[in-house]
Amino acid sequence: MPNPKRKHSKSRTAKRRSTKKIKNVSLSKCPNCGALKLPHFVCKVCGYYRGVQVIKIESKK
Repeated sequence: MPNPKRKHSKSRTAKRRSTKKIKNVSLSKCPNCGALKLPHFVCKVCGYYRGVQVIKIESKK
């Protein structure tokens, strides 16, 4: 396996690794109940997606 002839600088290594950082999750507000949810996902609180009830959520007793 080939090995590098010279040491890579810290800035060169940091440039390569700069794209591997964790990105913030964007949350949107559910138009039905107002809870925070992931965009393009069914709301886990009320079960609605784009104004239509997709899943039935049973309330805890």
